[in-house]
Amino acid sequence: MFSQKAIKRGITGDTQATPEVVRHSRYPHRLSVYSEPPDMEVSIEEFETFALDRLQVLKAIEDAQLRSKGDADQHERISAAVDKHLPLHTNRSKLPLRQLMAERRKDHVSHFILRLAFSRTEELQSWFMRYECLLLRHRFRDADVSEKQEVLAAARLQLSYLVPGSERADEIRGSFYAAQEPLFEVDFERVLDLVQRMQVVVKRGRAFVPQTEIATLLVHEFRGQLARALAVCAKALPQLGEDERLVPVLQNLSSQSARSEYQSTGVAGEVSADNVDELSVHFPSCMHHLHASLSRDHHLRHGGRMQLGLFLKGIGLNMQEALVYWRRAFSGVTDDQFQKGYAYNIRHNYGQEGRRVNYTPYSCNRIITTNPPGPGDNHGCPYRHFSADRLRTALYKDGLADQEVGEVGELARAGHYQVACTRHLEIKLKRRKGSEMEEVRIDTVVSPNQWFDLSVGNGRLPETSRFGRGNGGDGNTQAAA
Repeated sequence: MFSQKAIKRGITGDTQATPEVVRHSRYPHRLSVYSEPPDMEVSIEEFETFALDRLQVLKAIEDAQLRSKGDADQHERISAAVDKHLPLHTNRSKLPLRQLMAERRKDHVSHFILRLAFSRTEELQSWFMRYECLLLRHRFRDADVSEKQEVLAAARLQLSYLVPGSERADEIRGSFYAAQEPLFEVDFERVLDLVQRMQVVVKRGRAFVPQTEIATLLVHEFRGQLARALAVCAKALPQLGEDERLVPVLQNLSSQSARSEYQSTGVAGEVSADNVDELSVHFPSCMHHLHASLSRDHHLRHGGRMQLGLFLKGIGLNMQEALVYWRRAFSGVTDDQFQKGYAYNIRHNYGQEGRRVNYTPYSCNRIITTNPPGPGDNHGCPYRHFSADRLRTALYKDGLADQEVGEVGELARAGHYQVACTRHLEIKLKRRKGSEMEEVRIDTVVSPNQWFDLSVGNGRLPETSRFGRGNGGDGNTQAAA
């Protein structure tokens, strides 16, 4: 065995991370399926920093899936995020052992922190599992042969290797698989994705997986292991209820997924009833449509009032100014009708009536997936709920050129509603800064209030409110880390 003295020298930076030294270290392998939880002390600063960096990577994977122009572009985007926030060098690198172990420690610890943070709801669990699996697949793709063998062994995959040229291999191969291509035999339930895509032969309940698709089997096993672990974490989470250091951090982390709410930054300052119309140039399409409908009809149905009212609250319109604004807007009703039919709901949104919950603005996900608009309604997401012609007309009216209208419309048609909204904003920000400027790129918009803040700030947000540092909730406020 390699001497512990040599290992110690390596950890302090005196020894190069040779394969022999690494083999006897705490983290001998670069890739992991995270089967063993960390047993070490972690400072509260590391706890948050490690988790936020990993979250940056998972968000980058999500964004790359939606916005990449092809497989190569997607791989490049993900690689850039991994190299920046969560690098993992190979055992053959020339790095000191201390640096190599620090990278792997961060990777190991950050996974388990997010595992705990994202166990609170089934929706959060699903998001976390999806992008952790894609991260593992990405890393497996770039791994060398020995690294692939190590992570497959760690995952304890139950598979049988069919020796090329054997009678059974020849019987299975036929004309479906390439000559001499290594095959592995597994239960078909473990590779349902490949079965669905008709990429494997299935006989008597057994699937024959080519070596080129072994990553699918690894990811399937990892997903199952992670799902079970998240269920355990969800049961253990209430035990942390008294920890005032960790619980706010965990809540903040889980609120940063694409489906979470966004907390406005207040870049517009206090908003009065008098300057809502003036600020409407910074409204996203959904709110611009509601504002225009309200100005035209002097009325909005309940869904529209809720969507626009909470948005205005988020940009800085307090309750007293909101009552003034809505009373002016509903000019076709008497004071008595307004007080009886509408004022209560406005006060309710500000936590002054009923259960006294301080409601937050709707997120894009909530607008897109719940309470779709019906006849006579004006709420909803234009990229999701408008017809193609109606969306095209709205984009032209907002000043987009033919090519830009086509680009945004195609994203919406493909179901990438938030990406279409984000691209729309990028075009507007670029045009505002000047046509000669290079392309403007921003994180995917998750809330109408995020659009507003970016528009008012010309595409810039304060550092504390950019991705990874905001907070929010679905229905009421949450503590920030």
